[in-house]
Amino acid sequence: MIDYEILKLVWWLFIGVLLIGFAIMDGHDMGVGSLLPFLGRDDNERRVMINSVAPHWDGNQVWLITGGGAMFAAWPMMYAAAFSGFYWAMLIVLAALIFRPVAFDFRSKVAATRWRSTWDWALFFGSAVPPIIFGVAFGNLLQGVPFEIDATLRPVYTGSFFGLLNPFGLLCGVLSLVMIVFHGANYLVLRTEGDLQARAKNVAFLTGILSAVLFILGGVWAATLDGYAVTGGLDPAGPANPLAKTVAIVEGAWMQNYADYPVLWLVPALGVLGTLAGAFMIRAGRAVAAIVASSVALLGIILTPLVVMFPFVMPSSTMPNAGLTLWDCTSSHLTLEVMFFVTLLFLPCVLFYTSWAYKVMSGKLNASYIEKNTHSLY
Repeated sequence: MIDYEILKLVWWLFIGVLLIGFAIMDGHDMGVGSLLPFLGRDDNERRVMINSVAPHWDGNQVWLITGGGAMFAAWPMMYAAAFSGFYWAMLIVLAALIFRPVAFDFRSKVAATRWRSTWDWALFFGSAVPPIIFGVAFGNLLQGVPFEIDATLRPVYTGSFFGLLNPFGLLCGVLSLVMIVFHGANYLVLRTEGDLQARAKNVAFLTGILSAVLFILGGVWAATLDGYAVTGGLDPAGPANPLAKTVAIVEGAWMQNYADYPVLWLVPALGVLGTLAGAFMIRAGRAVAAIVASSVALLGIILTPLVVMFPFVMPSSTMPNAGLTLWDCTSSHLTLEVMFFVTLLFLPCVLFYTSWAYKVMSGKLNASYIEKNTHSLY
């Protein structure tokens, strides 16, 4: 039997991997969808953009579904607090994600310009809104979420939807969208050619630089925020009881992990260097290297707040002692252990199949190919 404390840490890592996997795999097709109404100058170019991601988008979205399922199974208390506190935000994300498959399927059913333009904007909405909201959510986690836990360990959200739309949260939302567009533009450079590729290259360079600037700005801002520190009562190997610990709000506490373990500065460094390297690689015409660099950037940018908040996964701004950590909001020992072995069995299968699918569907797409295959493509 694996030690309970180790399993809790392993599942923190697994959920981080799922979030990063979602950003990298589904991020490029959301980036392409966000660019669709603006980058494609005519119907053929827009069809090139759509068909560059069409074989993969639904499989990529499974990373999000799996991440939500993993949170429900591994961190049920955090899942309950987050999905009740962010209820309206999650409904908007759900609506946006529903638009995507409908738009993919309906767009080419009718050749009318207005019909296709409408579904192009639906794809834009379904692709741009989720990363914005996820970024806003991360921004609010760093500030603390207004929720409390009663004597029966039920989380109660005490804030409002519009309270989530604060300046720091909105900055994180803009950063999230820009970095996804950067990743998607890099992918378009890899899969397209001609004028469309040239425009995608310019967008990738600009959004890469902007991602680095916004990430640095967000980091400097986050360093000035009041953080949360556990002052006692936390048992990493103990049962899930958030109220057993005491928490203090401390100025600059979010930077403490970096002070204790300077090697962790490599994580935000990956975010900055990845965005800058991706921008200059794409300017040099090295699309594969740029995709790798933007993937590394996404890893660094997403992992940074997870490292900053460790061991917190959802701090509380109104009842600090109720803040949830990876040590006290988890499922039972048996649940984590069974899921651990299931993950070890199926995750390599998913990675193998995904790699195979991308290899089979690789290659350039252009307007000429689209014109010759009017009935087989979107």
